[in-house]
Amino acid sequence: MYEGKERTEMRQVFFDAWRRRKAGVPMEPLAMAICNVVEQHPEYHAMLDDPEGALDRDFTPESGRENPFLHMSMHLGIREQVATARPRGVEQIYETLCRRHGDAHVAEHLMMECLGEALWQAQRSGVAPDESAYLLCLKGLSERARS
Repeated sequence: MYEGKERTEMRQVFFDAWRRRKAGVPMEPLAMAICNVVEQHPEYHAMLDDPEGALDRDFTPESGRENPFLHMSMHLGIREQVATARPRGVEQIYETLCRRHGDAHVAEHLMMECLGEALWQAQRSGVAPDESAYLLCLKGLSERARS
């Protein structure tokens, strides 16, 4: 998804936000949102404390380790979708999943499966993500949560 300089800059935003949180320095809203996600993922704290070790690292499926930056970015993306009610209906699905599972973080992880599929299909096809297919996948999660 991100290549070269763009990937490095995106990752640096995560490192900077986490460093600022640990230092108790005031932050912009995006940095606070990033840190809220990071705090829910203690398995990434050591990596974020060592920018040199992860800044240029490739996280590929073949390595057997998920990409922590993609994972955290997907949390941020889902939270943004819910906050802006875009795509339409996503906030109701999120609320249903949160009620069913009693945990917003778990609901986001479930939703990530649909978001990941939509992004993968879009990247594979060289087109924008299919919002209708994404919502259909999310509605399936929501229906299963209700039963």
